[in-house]
Amino acid sequence: MTESMIGRALPRVDGPLKVTGRAPYVADITVPELTHGYVLSSRIAKGWIRSIDTQKALDIQGVLKIFTHENRPRTAWFDRSYRDQDSPDGSPFRPLASERIYFSGQPVALVVAETLEIARYAASLIEVEYGAEPPTTSLETQRDKAFDPGKAKSGYEPPPNSRGNPEEAFTEAPIQIEAHYSTPMQHHNPMEMHASTVIWEGDERLTVYDKTQSVLNSQSYVCSVFNLKKDKVRVLSPFVGGAFGSGLRPQYQLFMAVMASLELKRSVRVVLTRPQMFTFGHRPRSLQTLRMATDQDGQLQSITHEALSETSQFEDYAEQIVAWSGSGYQCDNIRLDHKLARLDTYTPLDMRAPGAASGVYALETAIDEMAFAAGIDPLEFRKKNHADHDHLHDKPFSTKELLACFEEGAARFGWAGRPQSPRSMREGHQLVGWGMASGMWEAYQRPASARAILTADGRLIVSSATADFGTGTYTVMSQIAAETLGLPLRDVVFKLGDSSLPFAPLSGGSFTASSVGSAVLAVCQKLKRKVFDLASGLKDLPFYKHSFEEVVFADGFLHLKSHPTQLLSIASILRYAGVSSLDEEVKSLPNVVKQERFSRVTHAAVFVEVKVDEDFGTVTVSRVVSAVDAGIILNPLTARSQIVGGVVWGISMALQEESIMDHKLGRFMNHDLAEYHIPVHKDIPDIDVIFIEEKDEIVNPLGIKGLGEIGIVGVPAAVGNAIFHATGRRLRDLPFTLDKVIA
Repeated sequence: MTESMIGRALPRVDGPLKVTGRAPYVADITVPELTHGYVLSSRIAKGWIRSIDTQKALDIQGVLKIFTHENRPRTAWFDRSYRDQDSPDGSPFRPLASERIYFSGQPVALVVAETLEIARYAASLIEVEYGAEPPTTSLETQRDKAFDPGKAKSGYEPPPNSRGNPEEAFTEAPIQIEAHYSTPMQHHNPMEMHASTVIWEGDERLTVYDKTQSVLNSQSYVCSVFNLKKDKVRVLSPFVGGAFGSGLRPQYQLFMAVMASLELKRSVRVVLTRPQMFTFGHRPRSLQTLRMATDQDGQLQSITHEALSETSQFEDYAEQIVAWSGSGYQCDNIRLDHKLARLDTYTPLDMRAPGAASGVYALETAIDEMAFAAGIDPLEFRKKNHADHDHLHDKPFSTKELLACFEEGAARFGWAGRPQSPRSMREGHQLVGWGMASGMWEAYQRPASARAILTADGRLIVSSATADFGTGTYTVMSQIAAETLGLPLRDVVFKLGDSSLPFAPLSGGSFTASSVGSAVLAVCQKLKRKVFDLASGLKDLPFYKHSFEEVVFADGFLHLKSHPTQLLSIASILRYAGVSSLDEEVKSLPNVVKQERFSRVTHAAVFVEVKVDEDFGTVTVSRVVSAVDAGIILNPLTARSQIVGGVVWGISMALQEESIMDHKLGRFMNHDLAEYHIPVHKDIPDIDVIFIEEKDEIVNPLGIKGLGEIGIVGVPAAVGNAIFHATGRRLRDLPFTLDKVIA
């Protein structure tokens, strides 16, 4: 019998299509008489449109129509109560709704033409006169107008009331620190720009290819906004060229493409440009203050974590920035506070590890500062203050192997050889530093459904309306199905990215494998029982009147445990029974009663070595070890890729990424990949990933926790802590560019 499919390092099943260029992305889809839309973006960040003259553009041969706020179709529009599956409280942005301008780059017109080149040229001829108002885009200037977001329908929970007496404990403690930290605005910038290709099928029936992390969310958006029945709109997204949260909400190109298609009764494609990728959503800027105190032995006595972050003028976007400080360490006196301030920008958007990437950065930097003030090794300080219980929610952890992450990560990195004093290690003209940090992210499971069809030729087709944007979903779902029914992987096909498939939640938050995987497991278990019932009911088969417990499914065959040579292929069983196929659909629900008694969290320990040029202040990350406890690992190969991708982004967040705002214009100045700096191959060393063996039977039936977010959490702090160890200079404002290092 073959080895288990779960836990095997198998290459991606969709890999051959991608590396040969045969995987179709949204902008690759073409049909006869396809038209092209080009979005014209606002030149101001706040104000209104005085006038818009489209006549010169309309005179260009090949231009079909130009949509503006003055002539947009009035047949259907946003109900003000409508919210997509990932929208925060407030009123969602409505493209071309009026003459008002709320943010720089806001779409003010859509030119639809026979070719993209014509549409783009015609857009350049549109004359727009604006009435500009001074925009407010600096978070620092809005402190006095900050407000408490409160509990939100989107799921945001405000920090709980203080625990103990943090102010008194801070004052009385012998060792104290107080420090301010900041994180900048950042943009997702996946390789594939956001695009929508809408195919007009007639009779207001649309097939929509959309870059999205949820075809069902896009379908619901289109149907709600344009008053269409769901059976008239099918949304497809079989391949997504990266998203990282940018595809959780329908973006404005989807509205534009559908609007144009319905009005013109033509197929329409709209693709955003790279600069336009900076006009919707981003990781919000944050300003954070941490006050900590310990006793003489380094035991935490008080933690206060305050944060201010941004939202737009029309929605209240809030992340869990400070909550991690309430559960990360053992401390009896804690106060947490998070406030929002309104800016004239688009609403921020979930970006890999939203809240945690920013909040844990500040927390883990402060922990490092506290350890140094107490004269204790940073790793030993974290061990001393390790939390065995989640005091924020007053629950035990379902499982927690952070101490094992510390031990194995430190051993692999060689942490025991680290000198305590900064500026103690050098290689030639470079200062060498070692830093570390902890990481944490919640382990969710959400309701999901899956369908499985087993045919008489022994092939299994499993499907769910989930997404794969580089996470390996195609592969791990195929592995779960193959393992459960005992089939070779080559006989299993997993389908996703189609709104006609069974329900799946948004693909984000590291809960796709947990949620959809549980549904795939359940439906295949049901199908497995059905196959056995057929076999045990046929008198001329060796399984007649045997119990389910007496058989095993493996290698595409049904075996008797007591007589392994008594076997028959699954395909033969269906044929003998005269059945052409078996079909099941299952909805998998979290065991809320069981799960809610525990805090379900993924943990990590990150160890980083940096080399800092003493004269120029350039920082190179030369080594990284990331040790992760994430439950059962379905596929070590794809799992490692998830962690490596997160670590790379964490290094990028630490050293390079920053969306720079011109506050006079209210516009991002570095809105392209030439000026928005991200790492290249030479910036990234080999990354050593360790998975701690762990089975969490609380979080879901598979015992998996998810890996998409945890890889980035803690990395920026570990880099900053290593820079401090190398130079003796404590940096608190991301990113750590050379001007800050040598200042």
